[in-house]
Amino acid sequence: MKQLGQYAPPRHVVAHLSDPHLLAHGIKQYGAIDTEQRLRLVLDRLAAVDPPPQALVFTGDLADKGEPDAYARLREIVEPAAEAMGAEVVWVMGNHDERADYARGLFDSDDDGPQDRVHVVDGLRIISLDTSVPGYHHGDLTDEQLAWLADELATPAEHGTLLAMHHPPLPLPMLRAAELIELLEQPRLAAVVEGSDVRGILAGHLHFSTYSMFAGVPVSVASASCYTSDPAPVDRFVSGVDGGQAFTMVHAYGDRLVHTIVPLERGPEVSGVGLDILAAVEELSLEDARELASSKTSAFNATHEDHDR
Repeated sequence: MKQLGQYAPPRHVVAHLSDPHLLAHGIKQYGAIDTEQRLRLVLDRLAAVDPPPQALVFTGDLADKGEPDAYARLREIVEPAAEAMGAEVVWVMGNHDERADYARGLFDSDDDGPQDRVHVVDGLRIISLDTSVPGYHHGDLTDEQLAWLADELATPAEHGTLLAMHHPPLPLPMLRAAELIELLEQPRLAAVVEGSDVRGILAGHLHFSTYSMFAGVPVSVASASCYTSDPAPVDRFVSGVDGGQAFTMVHAYGDRLVHTIVPLERGPEVSGVGLDILAAVEELSLEDARELASSKTSAFNATHEDHDR
């Protein structure tokens, strides 16, 4: 593939998905949301992404009620799709997940303690950190978990680390209700992350996309594939809506991450260019290709401007 811009291709490609809230037996969430159909739509969209992701990171609330059958169905749907893409799956615990059924259903494990795991994808370390609190919806981390994380981060990974967790460590100005179920005692985590090789934090929980910084590290919260939270509701403290579902593509370069929101639903196309032009562009010199695409008087742009008129 010919390089058209200033940057070489990313070193790693990660799909950040969150909050599928899968339900067993075809039950619809709130009687309205087919969570399995939405999950399949995510994977269909991902199948068209080029280059394909090397990892699919699901940041929690995998099963809406923590049902064993929901975890079994999750694996049946996700694992073949991930294998077809050549991607590793990274599961993360959420407040709707139940540790024992999560561990048994996704890892064939009887360990019902904190579900913290380390994945290494072509030199990029992805740490799945369990911020869930059994019996509650807020998040927290034990002293033992923080000590474990510090021990893992003591040895830098070849291409750095992504920390994947459910409860995001950031302010919540657009969803104040979520302050009541946020990650508690965040400075304790900051003390472990600061100065480490953590390049980014991926989180979920909020059901809408948002961004911040934490301990000098960028935080990216992915939207949900089930329903979303309206960040500007009218006369409502909380409003869950059927719209705006999305996932986030994360492209890791040597010195930065690029996050791109991908809506689940394709909008109606009003302007576009077919793939047939790509081969022609790659045969041109970079200077000629830029002239064709950038000049307002080029034949390419003149044709499109005539069409707009």
